[in-house]
Amino acid sequence: MSDAPIHPAMNVSSSELGELFSAFNEVTNKLQETHERLTGEVVRLKGELRRANDELDRSRRLAALGEMAAGIAHEVRNPLGSIGLYAEMLTTDLVDRPGECEIARKIRRVVSGLDAVVGDVLSFSRTMQVRRIEVGLPDAIDRAAESCRELLEGQARVEMKLAGRACEIEADASLLQQALVNVVRNAAEAAASNAGERSPAIEVRWGEAELLTDDDGTPALSICVSDSGQGVTDEVRERMFNPFFTTRNIGTGLGLAIVHRIIDAHGGQIRVRNAESHESYPGGAVVELLLPSGSNQSEIHVTAGTSRASGSEQ
Repeated sequence: MSDAPIHPAMNVSSSELGELFSAFNEVTNKLQETHERLTGEVVRLKGELRRANDELDRSRRLAALGEMAAGIAHEVRNPLGSIGLYAEMLTTDLVDRPGECEIARKIRRVVSGLDAVVGDVLSFSRTMQVRRIEVGLPDAIDRAAESCRELLEGQARVEMKLAGRACEIEADASLLQQALVNVVRNAAEAAASNAGERSPAIEVRWGEAELLTDDDGTPALSICVSDSGQGVTDEVRERMFNPFFTTRNIGTGLGLAIVHRIIDAHGGQIRVRNAESHESYPGGAVVELLLPSGSNQSEIHVTAGTSRASGSEQ
């Protein structure tokens, strides 16, 4: 038998060994949790960086496009004004010749339509400076509906419903009006195009909501515009706010791009989805405008091509 002394470290009871292994396992588990948490954070930050780079590339492309479009629009507007003036003079000179006079009137109408296109291009390309005042709802929505009255009461009469309590939001009155007009007009056109399937109608509903942010939910006012149309596909949802994109045979494709810039300028968000079975007009599109309310509002100037990603719901 060996007379070698027993090392003190080897003289450990089973309970002490159990405590040692338990502590070791606890440290290992904490390290594993920390590793998983850091890995998740790295994945999240990489995703945010990728989205930020995509936004930057998109902003640069849109800025260049806006500058080019603005230059063309200015060049077109001057001769367009001259054509309109000459057409008006012809209308006066040909008052005793109905056939020729009607041709001159058609020229004036075409010029008026082209001038509206030029106006949309300039609206998209200019810097938006938000001047906030108290804007009341539903008055602003009523004015937007009045601007679309001819379309709402056209061949496929579109019923319009309003739902929400009277409230106020600090916003730029003219910019908000333009955004509401563009969204209501787009919804009315979608409803009218699906008139054979169901009675064409749109609904504008507003109330309290929250912005989607990395921090806690930011209080906001939500304005939802639903239509009885066919809804939007994933492909259209991805591109519908791009300038000059349209699914119709007429129009510039700038209406919703301008809406996107206006909501961005207010520090808000846009969410787009299709209505579900429990909502009004299931299957139709729902465009939700979110505007920050109260002390969360900030002064933001947006130039052509500058934007944050809108929150889209699938």
